[in-house]
Amino acid sequence: MIILDITTIEDIQLLVNTFYAKVQKDDIIGPIFNEKIQGRWPEHLETMYKFWQTILLEQHTYSGSPFPPHKHLPVDQSHFNRWIEIFTKTVDSLFIGNLAEEAKMRAVNMASIFMHKIEYFRDSANQ
Repeated sequence: MIILDITTIEDIQLLVNTFYAKVQKDDIIGPIFNEKIQGRWPEHLETMYKFWQTILLEQHTYSGSPFPPHKHLPVDQSHFNRWIEIFTKTVDSLFIGNLAEEAKMRAVNMASIFMHKIEYFRDSANQ
């Protein structure tokens, strides 16, 4: 079922819930997320609603720094590639429009930045 574009908090919730349901079951990135988040999925989803609501709908409900919880994760480029693949497929299965395209672009940019920062912290720790 494709909805036109991402325009409401309910759209954000649908995107986030659908995406993370797939992530939790994924053989590649699921174990990493499930180990890190454990029983705190409701809190994580609520944070993600606020994060994407702030980015896509310009309703400033998220405050904080998204990178620090990720900096010590045991991930490499293949994990980020899988994350982007699942995110892109999820968006494409639910939405069509400018904000849907922006969501995918933002996800790719965020994954790239996070991977570079993680590599930087690893390199710094090994010196």
